[in-house]
Amino acid sequence: MVPQRVLFVIYPGLQPLDLVGPHEVFVGANEVLVRQGCPPAYLAEIVARTAGPVQGESGLAVCATGSWRDRAAETAADTLMVVGGTGVEAAIEDRELVDWIRRAAGRARRTASVCSGALLLAEAGLLDGRRATTHWYRERELRAHASVEVDIDPIHVVDGPIWTSAGVTAGIDMALAMVEVDHGVEVAQTVARHLVMFLRRPGGQSQFAPAVWAEPAESPPVRRAQQLVHAEPGAPHAVASLAARVGMSERNFSRTFTREIGTTPGRYVEQVRVDEARRLLEQAPTGVAAIARACGFGTAETMRRAFLRIVGVAPSEYRNRFAHDRSPGTSPGPEMEYHR
Repeated sequence: MVPQRVLFVIYPGLQPLDLVGPHEVFVGANEVLVRQGCPPAYLAEIVARTAGPVQGESGLAVCATGSWRDRAAETAADTLMVVGGTGVEAAIEDRELVDWIRRAAGRARRTASVCSGALLLAEAGLLDGRRATTHWYRERELRAHASVEVDIDPIHVVDGPIWTSAGVTAGIDMALAMVEVDHGVEVAQTVARHLVMFLRRPGGQSQFAPAVWAEPAESPPVRRAQQLVHAEPGAPHAVASLAARVGMSERNFSRTFTREIGTTPGRYVEQVRVDEARRLLEQAPTGVAAIARACGFGTAETMRRAFLRIVGVAPSEYRNRFAHDRSPGTSPGPEMEYHR
């Protein structure tokens, strides 16, 4: 059996972990398969504009084994994977690279991006009309491509032959999912165990993102409403009371708030309360029920439902992973060990 070529596309300013993590998954899968008496399944290659060292954003150099310019895009890869990094802005301006990615993706069985590599796929038109994700920090840039349906919480998204993943280590999760599709759960699970990772990470990337503070609204009344909510998240903030406090009719307030902020007043209040609850869960030993009351949820169950919807995990799980007062020597679990 001829190994499936996995072609990693890199450029100056790449995030090295975007490359090394998935690369080690495919190489690890080869090792597992060989131990089972099967031939290696993947041939991993790294290409840049020119072969040789390519400096990553942290200063760590990665060696490209070849140049994508020397390859016919039509025979590029079975799996084409574009990494992310702070150098992605300059890479987007490289029209030759963007055009090559577009052509290569047309012949690849699947095309993937890690982290902000999604911006290159979007620039190449490969995400048009598709659902996709990227690092939470790059959400606004990906949303600038109006034809892309951005879903910022999942660890990775599959839409047809296009795979996109969230930030940095999420590329490992995505590569494990590819191995599972290609060779079954047993092989993928074995690789995950060797990497001390979950095969399927609990929750989405929202649990790792900081609190989201929307930009102040243009209109003074809506901006005042935002200030009221942030100043006292646990206070009763019904739409009617907020509208009255800023001197607007309820209908006009809801319409103006949603237009300027991009979400309804109710959802905004819930997000701010979740952000405040996250802070308290990380920093204070207070019980979950007390935090729920302090943040305006009323009951622990109401807060749990909001957490599952917005963060992807329950409050107790969130505290177990991110509490600052964890006792020395306590194991944080596989997913936290990897994200230390």
